[in-house]
Amino acid sequence: MATSTARVQQHRSSARNQGYRLVQLRVRDTRDESFKEECRRQSLTLRDDPHEKEILDWMEQVQDYSGWNA
Repeated sequence: MATSTARVQQHRSSARNQGYRLVQLRVRDTRDESFKEECRRQSLTLRDDPHEKEILDWMEQVQDYSGWNA
């Protein structure tokens, strides 16, 4: 059986051959209490914004999931 390093290398090579490129992202830890607090703070700033519903409705209208696979 191949080592895990060899399997990862094979998988990455296969992906590159299919035209994919490895991308790594660092994102905030959503389990962190400060993340939860900041989400709430930002949400509250929009609570009575008269443009929020208009913008959300527009986003619903223009979204395009064609070609996406679940």
